[in-house]
Amino acid sequence: MLGVGRRRISMFSRNIFRHGVLGHFIGLGHLVARAYGVNLGDVLRAQSVDEQRSFFNTALAPLFDKRFVRWAIGQQLSLYGLGIPPAQYAALAAAGDMASVLRERMERLTCAFSLAENYFAWQAFARCYPDREAGPVPPYLHRNHFDTIRARADRVEVRRTSFTEYLESCPERSLDRFVLLDAQDWMTDAQLNALWREISRTARPGARVVFRTAAAASILPGRVEQAVLARWRYEAEQSAMLTARDRSAIYGGFHLYVREH
Repeated sequence: MLGVGRRRISMFSRNIFRHGVLGHFIGLGHLVARAYGVNLGDVLRAQSVDEQRSFFNTALAPLFDKRFVRWAIGQQLSLYGLGIPPAQYAALAAAGDMASVLRERMERLTCAFSLAENYFAWQAFARCYPDREAGPVPPYLHRNHFDTIRARADRVEVRRTSFTEYLESCPERSLDRFVLLDAQDWMTDAQLNALWREISRTARPGARVVFRTAAAASILPGRVEQAVLARWRYEAEQSAMLTARDRSAIYGGFHLYVREH
């Protein structure tokens, strides 16, 4: 097991963005683009958002009209590499033709933010971050944050259990922040209700829950019991604002719920 651990750690020195399911999927995307004469890394030469948009319109957008690309995007299995399971695929497909949906997400990734501030775009187009201080990196990789992160590393507690099971072990009204990522997209109604019952039980007044969804709308109305959901206020305006600020461009919606007093 020690040897396996060492090999995994060595991925960081061998460029972790070229490993794992997502890394291999992005690499395949680069290969397909090259087969059509497009080098995805060329967008990183853009000096402005206008130049980024020009690259998208002339090089990237036409790829989504290629017969093979449209066929591949239409296969559920082909999008597992993006972390899109069947339930999320169905949610995306409900928004329209899958090729058109992914084209819109790619347009947002390429054009909605300057490359000087979007490290997600560097992950996709360069498969790495810029050298040293030459471009954007996540906040936790900033040199001036290192000492703070190191000093607080012992505050992190790792649990190998479901979030619902963890909450069941917590006292009532003991928590005030819940980050669910996009896991709810593939939960059943029973799992969603069990989760939100525990969130509601353990949440202090004013507690906040944030999560993302593949589609634009929140998945909770109509699925979580009204008696439970009534304890929470959906911040529609702020959710829309946060969705617009989401530089990853993969998700359709970012949602914020606040526990009523």
